Amino acid sequence: MKQLIIICLAFCQMQHTFAQDFQGIATYKSSRKLDIQLDSTQMNSEMHQRMMDMMKKQFQKTYLLSFNKSTSIYKEDKELGPRQPMGMEVIIVSSGDSDILYKNLKENRFTNQNESFSRLFLIQDELQKHDWTLTNEKKFIGAYECFKATKMIEVPIMRTRISMNGDRDLDAEEENNDPETRMQEVVAWYAPKIPVNNGPANYHGLPGLILEINDGTTTIICSKIVLNPEKGVRIVEPKKGDKMNQEKYDAIMEKKMNEMQDRMRDNRRVRDDGAQELEIRISG
Repeated sequence: MKQLIIICLAFCQMQHTFAQDFQGIATYKSSRKLDIQLDSTQMNSEMHQRMMDMMKKQFQKTYLLSFNKSTSIYKEDKELGPRQPMGMEVIIVSSGDSDILYKNLKENRFTNQNESFSRLFLIQDELQKHDWTLTNEKKFIGAYECFKATKMIEVPIMRTRISMNGDRDLDAEEENNDPETRMQEVVAWYAPKIPVNNGPANYHGLPGLILEINDGTTTIICSKIVLNPEKGVRIVEPKKGDKMNQEKYDAIMEKKMNEMQDRMRDNRRVRDDGAQELEIRISG
């Protein structure tokens, strides 16, 4: 009887240690849905296809999530991308990517070190609360059985605009329009067998690691997981950058984006080397 008790205590201790030390590295691939209406008077079908291929590559990225039970680091695994074909310049005006996103689930806070417009920011704030609805729907992602969870969010209506060498009429039309929003379903797939309530980007709060997320525009899906690697996982909260909360950072970004768009509106032209300037604005 004493031996059985000792064995049970040892097993419980081992389970407790496993829960405390559980860690891993997940690799995610992101892609973005693009639905661009083409004006055939500005661009032929071949040029349109080339532009779509280049934009698709711009939004295909790889991220690494290093995690343990309570904290994580999420950052892009940057690789040298292919050069754009000569004869066309693509300018994509967008924002929102994190350079390094640290999450502390136990303390309900995050730190986002982000370099934007040649300035290093350190955004520190509370974690976003996700009101997930759990379902019984399931599927396999790799070897892991995953369950579906959903939530509704309000998002700006996406307006993708193409102009060849400037279109001031469109600019005037944009300035007179107030932003429109709509409700969008976010779908997450989580794996209960990976016992962390974390996930890619700012997503978390489910009873298992989130392996796939789709917000209607962007899809992020896990392509590889290494659990309890031999060398361990190093998670260090970033410290450098101008400290501020999320609200202040968003206000700065909005101001900077408006200034950049004003400069681009004033400086549109056909370059001296004969290349066409193609501006693509993706809001939201």
